Amino acid sequence: MDEQALINDALEGDLNAFNTLVLHYQDLAYNVAYRIMGEPDASGDATQEAFISAYQKLDQYRGGSFKSWLLRIVTNACYDELRRRQRQPVTPLKPELDDGEILENPFWIEDDQPTPEETTEDAELQEAIQHCINELDEKFRIVLVLVDVEGLDYETASDVIDSPLGTVKSRLARARERVQDCLQGFWELLPDIFRLNDEETA
Repeated sequence: MDEQALINDALEGDLNAFNTLVLHYQDLAYNVAYRIMGEPDASGDATQEAFISAYQKLDQYRGGSFKSWLLRIVTNACYDELRRRQRQPVTPLKPELDDGEILENPFWIEDDQPTPEETTEDAELQEAIQHCINELDEKFRIVLVLVDVEGLDYETASDVIDSPLGTVKSRLARARERVQDCLQGFWELLPDIFRLNDEETA
């Protein structure tokens, strides 16, 4: 994919060119938004708003990593949505269906394992991890999502949040520590390697 050519065409009004960029980055954008927001509908809305904003601001793109530029817009859209929802109740990770029933294994955290037991255990662990990510302050949550969840390098994360490399490393270290502490509350779900011993938990 010739990314720069697509950007140039989009700037000339070629909507198909921009749609190609959207298709290329939509999964990454949604995954980042979901891990930050912790709720699928809000994440979808934030992703859609981010792509609309990106199209409207495309003439402000000044080169460099388009992915970083786009993810900065995505994270800003999430920031805006989180601020709007700050005083509202948090949507549970096991959402209700239209009839009021609780969806025990939401599709976005299911894992295609051959046994139902493995699938259930993995889903519960993913819920626990997302819960702990949701407990982080926004600035720590975003860095953890970018680096540890989406696998971006420190430099790209630094570009996305528009902060120095040292800030990324500092926030990431604190975020990892807080998530690890939080996950001890879900001790029974954790693989043995992640469990603190009795002396550490005493």
